[in-house]
Amino acid sequence: MYTSPISSELAGQKVIISGGGIGGAACAVAMALRGAEVELYERAAEFREVGAGIQIGPHGWRMLKQFGLEKEMVDLGFLPKRMVFKDAISTEDLLTLNFDDEFEAHYAGRYLVIHRSDLLGLLVEAAQALGAKLYNGVTVTGAENTENGAVATLEWAASDGPNTAEGDIFVAYDGIHSVHRKRFVDDVPVGSGYVAYRGTSDRSEDTEMSALEDVVGFIGPKVHFIQYPLRGGKLLNQVAVFESPRYLEGLQSDDIPEDWGNNDEFRGAFGHTNEFIQGRLDHMWLHTWWQMSDREPLMEWADGNIIVMGDAAHPPLQYLASGAVMAIEDAEALASYAADAVNSGTLVWSEVLKEVEAERGPRCARIQTTGRFWGELWHVDGLARLTRNELFRSINVTGWTKYADWLWKYDVADRHYIKNPEAGQLPKEIADWRYRVGEIAKNI
Repeated sequence: MYTSPISSELAGQKVIISGGGIGGAACAVAMALRGAEVELYERAAEFREVGAGIQIGPHGWRMLKQFGLEKEMVDLGFLPKRMVFKDAISTEDLLTLNFDDEFEAHYAGRYLVIHRSDLLGLLVEAAQALGAKLYNGVTVTGAENTENGAVATLEWAASDGPNTAEGDIFVAYDGIHSVHRKRFVDDVPVGSGYVAYRGTSDRSEDTEMSALEDVVGFIGPKVHFIQYPLRGGKLLNQVAVFESPRYLEGLQSDDIPEDWGNNDEFRGAFGHTNEFIQGRLDHMWLHTWWQMSDREPLMEWADGNIIVMGDAAHPPLQYLASGAVMAIEDAEALASYAADAVNSGTLVWSEVLKEVEAERGPRCARIQTTGRFWGELWHVDGLARLTRNELFRSINVTGWTKYADWLWKYDVADRHYIKNPEAGQLPKEIADWRYRVGEIAKNI
């Protein structure tokens, strides 16, 4: 872990960040590594992540390694041998991605699973070691451009801190319910109709799963079920996801119940799946569940010296396992493009933020839209399910990397989407696809 900046391009620059999740903490690290002065404000009383496991593909691995965190993330996480997709009814293997030496050579990185709180803890510790100032119990209620930068308005929960924080730029990482997104668009989260129940358990007490070394995804009609180890294999992470009939009914009647996906729906959602999956459902937490939502892609992120990033700009559905990595990519793009500007002779923050917007907007739009498509493909029934299964089996023979390279080989330094903004669209083979929930909403 780095304890001092690795370069000084941004020395003398001050960055104000709202939001202390994985994205905000990663931004603090990326900026401090280039010598910037960083102040981060988090509303919660402590830095913590909601949920359990998170998957980090090689596109995220490379950046975290660049942050100096490779040893720590391996020590705290787990390196699965494979990702295996199985049919949720028959449990037959459909598609296998081997995370072997060939994978590592192809992507210049590895595939890691880690507890969300462990990754956040690493990033917070790294940011503080690099001199960033991180504050808890502070809500950033607004931000405005100034003649020389930006100013954020602060509300302190338990102390009499300053009412404002001024810097050269203001970066909003304040999540899917972002206050600052409203500067650019007046929209609301889009419910997918799917709900996630999660649970972790001690693998030493679960002999049935003691040999698991993979990320396993059972996909089936209107459901999926994910399993993988965490914390060096000591924990088992499991996620059960299903479509809520009450959400779809409420969407069509314009009266969506607040508790869609509740325990009653959960208990009745997996009766058509294999008995193995049904036998694992007792491990799910019932006191809380996650109503899975995203937002429509946003192409305008920056206004002067203010920018929204992470879930404030591009909250995705989870099917490509890239939400956290997207936020880290945002951070690295911001820091590296600013450093490039300094090295080129002139740093104009408003221009840097627009460059970040031009690169990251199309990239994140493609991930968001592809995630919606991928989720629908997982959950098809009937003939469509049989066709999908055959497609997955055939990819085992013909090779899968051509479908993943756009996601996992990405490097912000290449500025690929600035050079090719059309790359933010779905491939022409599926360009006519339309999001099912969106089509239902249109027809009300």
